[in-house]
Formats: sequence, C-alpha cells, structure tokens
Amino acid sequence: MQNLASPTRLIRFMARLGMTLVLFAAWPALSQAQTGAVSIEPDAIVNLWPGVAPGAPNPLPKEEIVFRNNPFNLVDRAAHQVATPNLSLFVPQKPNGAAILIIPGGGYSWVVIDKEGYEGAKRFAAEGYMVYVLRYRLPHQGWAAGPDTPLQDAQRAMRLIRSRAGQDGIQANQIMVMGFSAGGHVAGSLALKFDQQIAPRLDKVDGLSAKPDLAVLMYPVVTMTEPFRHPKSRENMIGLSPSPAAIAAYSLETSVRADAPPLFILHAGDDPAVPVENALALYETARRVKASVTLHLFEKGGHGFGLRGITGTPLAVWPDLLLSWAQDKGFPKP
Repeated sequence: MQNLASPTRLIRFMARLGMTLVLFAAWPALSQAQTGAVSIEPDAIVNLWPGVAPGAPNPLPKEEIVFRNNPFNLVDRAAHQVATPNLSLFVPQKPNGAAILIIPGGGYSWVVIDKEGYEGAKRFAAEGYMVYVLRYRLPHQGWAAGPDTPLQDAQRAMRLIRSRAGQDGIQANQIMVMGFSAGGHVAGSLALKFDQQIAPRLDKVDGLSAKPDLAVLMYPVVTMTEPFRHPKSRENMIGLSPSPAAIAAYSLETSVRADAPPLFILHAGDDPAVPVENALALYETARRVKASVTLHLFEKGGHGFGLRGITGTPLAVWPDLLLSWAQDKGFPKP
C-alpha cells in the first residue's frame, strides 16, 4: 500500500512509473508560513509489510510525529512509537539506475525524519540515485522480535527494494544502505547479518536477498561494551543490565565477516555522544578479517550533523567522498 506525500511530485511519480496508489494522510501537510521553513516531502510512501508488521504488540504503539527545534530554521521531525514501518521514496529527475536505502538515527528512541532522512534523500536523488528512507520499528516497544525488530525492517526494506527494481528503474545489484548514528547500527547489522532468519517468510519478497551491495555508516553506533557504548541506544536495544551474551550479540565488531559488502565508515573525533572508538573498532575488525573497508575521520564535527552546518567546514566534502567511493566500487558516476 502506498500513500500521498506531495500531490505534484506524486503525479510525476505515477506518470513515470505507472504506479497505483491508495491515499491516506501520513501527517499534516506543512507550509512555509506554518514552519518558517520549507519542508522536504517524498514522492510516495510504501508500507514495508503486508498488513500489520510481524510480532505486533496489542495494542500497537500509538505513532506520533514530533517537531524539534534546531538552530538552522529547518523542519526537523521525528517519528515516535513507530507502528507502521515504511519507505519514503525520492525519485531522481535523471536516474542513474542505482539506489540508496537511508536509515536515519534517533538512539533507538525515535526515528529522525528530516535531518538524517529526507535532506540526504534530496541530495542524493539530485545525483541520480533512487532513494528510499526507512522508518523502522523500535526494539523496546513490545514487538516479539525485541532487539531484532529494527533489523527485521531493514532486511524487509532491502528485499522490497529489490522486488521493485523493474518498477522503479533501478539495478537490483546496485543498492547501497546508508545509516546514521543508531541508524548506522541498523545499517551495519543489515550489512553483517543479512542472511539471519529473524522474521517469518510472508510472501515472495522475503525470498530475495537482503544483502546490500555497499554499506555506508555515518558516525555509527557500533559497540554495546563499556566504556564506548552509546548509553541510550544500548538501553533501548538490550536493556539497562544486559547479559554479556547480549552485549556481544549486538556489538557489530563481533559480527564482522569477510563476505560483508564494502564498508564506508565516517566519524568525527570529537563526537560527544557516540565515541569515535566505535568506528575504530569496526574498522580494525574489518581489516583483520580482510573485509573491504574505508574509514574517514574528521578532527571536529560532533555528532548528528548530517548535511546541516557543514558548509565551509572540512565536513562539507563527505557526500563527494562517498559518491567517489561508490563509483570506485562499480556504482554509476554522479
């Protein structure tokens, strides 16, 4: 099922891809007068699962969209209590045949919509990529899969994108995942646990590969171990007093494998929320098992910058670094 996000862009999307959509309101439309800033909206929204997502609690979480303040006069929304995981689609004007699955952060407390989602989607769609932004369920809100719940959604998202390759005009072997902060943990889990069977097979989509072709991890949550864990992500993922087995199972550095997709890791040395040791641990482990891995470290940048406030700073080059790396790995030239 798909729903309306922006009437003008939706008409263009339907005309180009021949899609039929059932329409319903995802959240109230925003105007510049209401927010003081122009909101970015997707061309369409596609639900991940047929019907209710697997292992649903009763009652379902009551999803809400929360508006957050920021110093950039930009729309900044976050989805709380996600009940209906979905993909927001951004269609490029000049498609290059490749795709990006963006997974925003939020400390596993909520899922960021604009800052690490729609803003990046707009940027990379301008480079020709078909972009899908994932809104995933949270691990501590009663879903049967518990800490594996976000990975269920990430696996389903990758499979669903592959199932739509012909419809969306992309190559099924040119799909990159890009995750930010806790979304980097989701993306890293997908890259390293793509073949773990953690959800029931519901339809033909679930028979497709969930392995991304490239994986980009932006200031990612990696480890659940002291002293470098991100406290809120760990608490929401595996609780306040997790067992040593749970800590090991959900620390990405313990799951690195030689057949992982090529990894691109980026972090700032002064990150006060997710210590840079997260990126270093994953990089060193990947090198040790001879996985393909690239690491970019910046002296300054803090945490959660995305594309905001980076103009005129060394961080401004990160999208171009990523696109150049992707091209080196066989993706199209921007």
